[in-house]
Amino acid sequence: MSTPPDPPVSALPDLNDAESRVPGLLRTAAAYAWRLIAVGIVVRVAFSLLGQFHRVAVAVFLGLVITAVLRPAAGLLARFMPRPLAVATALIGGIVLVLGALALVGETVADQRTGLEKEFVAGIDRIERRLEEPPFRLPADAFDDLQSRIGKLLSDHRSTLISTALSGASRLVEVLTVLALALFCAVFFTHSGEKQWQWLCDQLPERARQRVAVGAGAAWRTFTGYTHGILLVAATNAVLVGIALFALGVPLAVPLALLEFMAAFIPLIGSPIALAVAAVVALASKGPLIALVVVALIVVIGQIEGHLLHPIVMSWAVRLHPVVVALAVVGGAVAAGVIGAVVAVPLVAVVWSVYQALQGPAGEPA
Repeated sequence: MSTPPDPPVSALPDLNDAESRVPGLLRTAAAYAWRLIAVGIVVRVAFSLLGQFHRVAVAVFLGLVITAVLRPAAGLLARFMPRPLAVATALIGGIVLVLGALALVGETVADQRTGLEKEFVAGIDRIERRLEEPPFRLPADAFDDLQSRIGKLLSDHRSTLISTALSGASRLVEVLTVLALALFCAVFFTHSGEKQWQWLCDQLPERARQRVAVGAGAAWRTFTGYTHGILLVAATNAVLVGIALFALGVPLAVPLALLEFMAAFIPLIGSPIALAVAAVVALASKGPLIALVVVALIVVIGQIEGHLLHPIVMSWAVRLHPVVVALAVVGGAVAAGVIGAVVAVPLVAVVWSVYQALQGPAGEPA
């Protein structure tokens, strides 16, 4: 059986002619689209892999943070003592400082517990009376009914609460494990991080070592600058909040100042959330006038942080637009909760600094 003859060349479609009919804007958009899809797939796979080992990733991140904080102190102590002893001294000193702060908070809460109970009960009574007056005019038995509903809800879901408490105990074990691994990593990063990095670079092809060294140097400078800067910003915010709350007579000023310090590690939204908690405490203990002053404090601290501390302290380490910071925080929170919100900004800053470093002449291969 004979095969049909090939069609004449003139009958075949001219692909170049067909492509030329597509508008240039559409061709450019399509080219960017498939590249963005490819990048999105890679990012998705990377986050999926990190999700499987998120505890290890968090431990390494915390180890890098501890290294960035302790390395200057360890380097200073190493001038007067052997390097291993200097690292151990810096690490033990940091642990003692953190435990001392937690002990101070616990002692403050224990000393004020009796007075706080009376103040909170009286404050709640004041709030109830104000809500019964104009313009709210809530019925007098509304809060009694709410308390009975809450009590019934707790009794009906007792087993769920118990299981949640037990799962919380297991989470505590996981947290302690991550902290132990982070400290373990920090010890070796601080003691011999250069040797470990040099060994890793030696495993790479020779033509890629220069670019990797340039990118890694930019990444570490940005990460350490961000860590030192955010610590300074958080400490300044905590001191300002602690002094203001103490002057206003708000109870738990020290614990609330520590909460402000921890919340400052989440840019833009952490500090207002912590001060909102302080406003609730002030409302229950000191009344609405002091609570309004604390709310005004939210605005003042936000202005100091946004227009003074961040431009002066953070601009040399993190050069990101506030919109980028906000998108990074929200995106990180959506992807990985509180941990994602904390990690997002330094991660974006590191990636951007590496990109800028590799665009310069130093990033060109030798």
